[in-house]
Amino acid sequence: MTFITKEKFLSKEWFYSYSLIILGSFILAMGFVYFIDPHKIVPGGVYGIGIVVKNLTAEVMGNGIKIPFFKEPFFKDGLGIGIVGLMLNIPLTILGIKILGSRFGVKTIVGFVLSSIFIDFLDENFDGVLVDDVLLSCVFGGVLIGFGLGLIFKSKATSGGSDIIAMIAVKYTKMSLGLLLIAVDSVIVLFGLLVFKDWKIPLYSWIVIYITGKVIDATLQGISYDKVLFIISDRYDEIKDKIIVDLNRGGTVINGIGMHKGLDKKIIFTNVNRREQTILQDFIKDIDPNAFMTVINASEVLGNGFKPIQEV
Repeated sequence: MTFITKEKFLSKEWFYSYSLIILGSFILAMGFVYFIDPHKIVPGGVYGIGIVVKNLTAEVMGNGIKIPFFKEPFFKDGLGIGIVGLMLNIPLTILGIKILGSRFGVKTIVGFVLSSIFIDFLDENFDGVLVDDVLLSCVFGGVLIGFGLGLIFKSKATSGGSDIIAMIAVKYTKMSLGLLLIAVDSVIVLFGLLVFKDWKIPLYSWIVIYITGKVIDATLQGISYDKVLFIISDRYDEIKDKIIVDLNRGGTVINGIGMHKGLDKKIIFTNVNRREQTILQDFIKDIDPNAFMTVINASEVLGNGFKPIQEV
């Protein structure tokens, strides 16, 4: 959950953050309206509840709600997903402030208000099913929702909803936040099962939840092809020269002690990309077949030769 940020009004950082919120909210809305809602998938959160409520109220709403100055009535297919989300988010945010303190910045409120507006606006102007295949809709819906949420999270805002419920539960149960988020979303998914009475709904919904989480991580951390290498070899000098001269990379030589015989060892720590890893691996195989190398996927590498740390 985000803390209140203090970006200067109308500064470059302010415009960047709010641009991410606007874009993220719109992309999230597209995922729900075009891919998730048409198939009655319930991927947790307040908008998952909104999908259930929309379908429950479809017959009750009849011809929709007539609003002055608008020719066409609103919510002809049931109470809007965005409106339901907003009705839930507002009291949850107030409750969160009372229990957890001032951890909900203005950007979080702007984020869930814009998401609600975009969802209902797109929903009012869209009718039918964009993709007939349910699994394909789950994949694309999960990608759009995850990317949209990732952009919102990048601005140091949150989506509210189930996040707040889980945060409150953490305070009283001492369980992990991740586990509680899964529990809250799963309860909402099962609520969809009770309403729609179709076992395929929760199965598809959990696919969306999984894809959404993975895409959020990729959006926040970036897709990196960089590798972290730890190399132990008696011919570390030659390997060091290969890294510095041929690959034009840096690194650190760490003094170590072997566990079995207690011998002094030199450990090379370096970061390279995939192509450079292959070149270095082939070189080490030729000069020292007994060398030991650990390769770790790096989610992000900051500094000289990689992404400038100033951009973070």
